[in-house]
This record gives sequence, C-alpha cells and structure tokens, in this order.
Amino acid sequence: MTVQAPNPLVQVLPETAPFSEEQRSWLNGFFAGLLSLDNAGVTALSPAENAAVMGEADDGAPWHDPAMAITDRMQLAEGKPLPRKLFAAMAQQDCGQCGYVCETYSAAIAEGKEGRLNLCAPGGKETLRQLKALMEEGGAPAAAPTEVVPSAPVGPIGRSRENPALATFLSRHKLNGEGSEKETWHVEFDLSESGLDYIVGDAFGIVAQNDPRLVDAVIALLGARPDADLGGKSLREKLLADCGLGPAPDALFQLISYVTGGETRQKAKRLAAGEDPDSDLDRLDVLGTLHKFSAARLSPEAFVEALDPLQPRLYSISSSCNATPGRISLTVDTVRYKVGSRPRWGVASTFLGERVQRGDKVPVYVQRAHGFGLPSNPETPVIMCGPGTGVAPFRAFLHDRKATGAKGKNWLFFGHQRRASDFFYEDELNAMKQEGVLTGLTLAWSRDGKEKIYVQDRMRERGAELFAWLEQGAHFYVCGDAKRMAKDVERAMVDVVAEHGGRSVDDAVAYVAALKKAGRYQADVY
Repeated sequence: MTVQAPNPLVQVLPETAPFSEEQRSWLNGFFAGLLSLDNAGVTALSPAENAAVMGEADDGAPWHDPAMAITDRMQLAEGKPLPRKLFAAMAQQDCGQCGYVCETYSAAIAEGKEGRLNLCAPGGKETLRQLKALMEEGGAPAAAPTEVVPSAPVGPIGRSRENPALATFLSRHKLNGEGSEKETWHVEFDLSESGLDYIVGDAFGIVAQNDPRLVDAVIALLGARPDADLGGKSLREKLLADCGLGPAPDALFQLISYVTGGETRQKAKRLAAGEDPDSDLDRLDVLGTLHKFSAARLSPEAFVEALDPLQPRLYSISSSCNATPGRISLTVDTVRYKVGSRPRWGVASTFLGERVQRGDKVPVYVQRAHGFGLPSNPETPVIMCGPGTGVAPFRAFLHDRKATGAKGKNWLFFGHQRRASDFFYEDELNAMKQEGVLTGLTLAWSRDGKEKIYVQDRMRERGAELFAWLEQGAHFYVCGDAKRMAKDVERAMVDVVAEHGGRSVDDAVAYVAALKKAGRYQADVY
C-alpha cells in the first residue's frame, strides 16, 4: 500500500454548501490538515534524538501504569517538559498499534516528526483531546508535511502499519464448547507468499474492513449514493476500508455544528468540546450520531474527511515460526455487544470470525515486540499467566520451546469461565504436560463453583513454589486485560513475595520492581 501525499490545496467543501466564507475557510483548512495527518508515515527516532527530546528521561515515569486514570497520570506529570506530559496522556499499554511505544510516540510528536495525534487506539478520544490541549499550551512546532508524509512506503513491506504485506487466510475453528458465553476462534494465515517471519512475543497487525451491514446503514442515514465518487473510490469503498465507524470523532460533531442551527447546533458544539448534553455520548458512534442529527445534511466528501481513519488491529501471535514455518495463528475473541437496542460488532474480530473467507488476501504486518519475549538462555525457567485469550503468546512460547529443544522449565497459569466449554487448547496443553514440555499447568475457573476463582487466586495458593521458581531465576509473564487482570496479578505477586520471601510489603513491591527492571517480569496487556 503506497501512501500518497495529500494535495495541500484540497477543497473539501463544495461551493454550494451553506457556509459563510469564514466557516468555509476554516473547514477546508481543518480537513486538509486531517488529510495530511491521516496519510503520514512513522518516523522513528534514533536513541540520541530520543534522549535529547525526552528531557527528564530519568524521572521514572510514575504515570506509566495502564490501570491509572488519565487525570491521575496528568497530575503526576505536572511541571514536566512537554514530551513527558505527552507521554502521560498516552494509554500506557506500549501495545505498538501506533507504530511506536508510548514514550517514543510522545517524543516524535514533541519533536514535530509525527503530526498524527490520533494513533493511540487504546486511549481513544480521551488521549487525543489531551494531546491537542498539550500541543496548544506548549506551542510546539507543527510537523512539516515533508517530515510526516513520505513519498514512498515506510520500512520493509509487512513490517509497519504504513506498508502491509498480503497474507492468505487459511482457516478458523471455534475454541469454545457448548454452553460458553464467549465466541473465540483459532485463526490461521499462510505467510509463504508474503515473505514475513516473526519471533514469539511479536504481534500481528490486521488491516480489517468494516462490516458491510454497518456501512450500508451509515450510507442510508447519510442520504448519499453508495457509488458517489470520492477521489477514485466510491463512498461505499471508502467507508468499508478507510474510515473508522466507531465512536464519533469531535470533527464530525464540529462539522454538524456548521450545517445546523439553534439548539441542535449548540448540542453539536458541546459534544465536539467533550461534553455530554443529553447523556447519550456512549451511544454516539458514527451511525448513532447520524441518527441523532438526522436533520443535518452532510456532503459525502465532508463527512468522510470528518471521520477518523480505520485503524489496524494488533493480536498476540499464538504460534511459533520455528514450529510451523510459513504459517501464523491468532486466538481471537469475537466482540459482540449491545448499546441500548442496537447491536455492535468489533471490527477486526468479526472480520476474522465470520467475514474473511479461505483464500482471501488480507493486508497484514508484523509488529516487533517491545520487551516481551522468551529469555535468551533456553535453560531459564518461565512462568506464564494468561487467562482467556491471554494464553495466545504462551501457546507460542511453549511450541517454540518444544521446537528448539529448550531445557528450561515451563509453568502456565490459565483460567476462564468454565472448564467444560472454555478450556482453550486443552488437548495440546495436556499432551505437552505428558511430554514434559509443560512442567506445571495450573487452572482457574470463575463460573464452575460458588466462589469465583481467578489465576491470581491460584498464584497465592501456589505461592511457595512460585517464589522458589523466582529465586531460581525464572522469568514471569502476564498477558491480558491491562485495567484489571494484569493489576490483580501484580498485586498477587507482591503478596507472594511478601509472604514466602519474608519481606515487608514495601520490600516486596521493590522486589517486583527489580524483576521488571531486569526484564524478568514482562507484560503484554490490552
């Protein structure tokens, strides 16, 4: 996929649109700016550049905690240089979806080398608004188009979101049994024609398409022709492949405020400013917004330019290139829920779970892991904690250790709702245990008894053995929900160290912090 530089003189609004000259000038400039941001490529910082721009890089980044609210993070960053404040505004997951990690994305923005402020997918609008406010307050230089809009693809093909490769979809099979409340799929792709490889711990980027049902509903409410030409693509093609149709962006509310009047206009302006005048913001995705403001008449061109770009989705890889060269697998929960009476669907999860078909070519890329991977010494023991789809990278770890003949011990903590229907990869995990590849398999089921049992409860129950493994040099890994599960696991680890290591709580916290600093406590969270 070649990234094209936008025309800086683009006129988004038709001359017949009902705006004043001042409004027309503002909107055309605004949307031209969005074009330049949305099509920009990632510019990586060298270590020297990063150190220079980060200023107080030795402050410990106390806000670097994905479970911490943004208000608390910003308070901790008060008085810091702009790059550190920008860092605090990020989602703190280091998920790589932006093409950076939180710290280097912040540095690139502060340097003016990255103009796109909307790349933090986990942070969403909350992060975007905070970044905009910080940039306005800091008076930081805007990135020049030549710095952020490449004339050629960025990096090798398949190694970045800007330049994906094509992989062939092979298969999916459901991992849940009858009676499960979840819908989880084991998904496989053929990489043989893409030239891609990977190492365990890496993530796989999927450039999915929106659900056609949602796209058609949006077009119907917009009152436009599906085949309306938008720069060589039809409106329907643009909405399928290029535009995010999730939470309505502020720019859409701003646009609506310019084509409506009276109370309707005031509500749109308040929504654009982050307010919630009718207490319905949680229902205002793009379709919900068009329904709420059905009197607004938006041109397809202006509407599309007001939308956020459709972001790729990253998934932890659940296979090993050493075990199955040329193939890659993912473990994917299909996201389906309701807001009011309306069904909502996860973009990539339903794309992988139902829409993509065997033999289809899908744009993909490999996102190299940042501080998450097997120890370099194959004899080092590893402890893995991955409930639900968090088991994905640890299935990869186990297959890799088996394929390479690594002698280190392996202990997996896995949990889910019900053993009968939610024990993912049960046969192969039990086989690995019998073969001696998996030294320990500790299970937790939260819906099988009167009391809910989670992986962190099992950690406390096996605390003496767990601490002994750590003292023997084991690496500890956790994968899963950043806000709750990962934090609960960390608390359990502190409790284990305090009780079985004979330490005070403060000393146990310091012990866990030392494990993290040494790269022996690693997290892959989302």
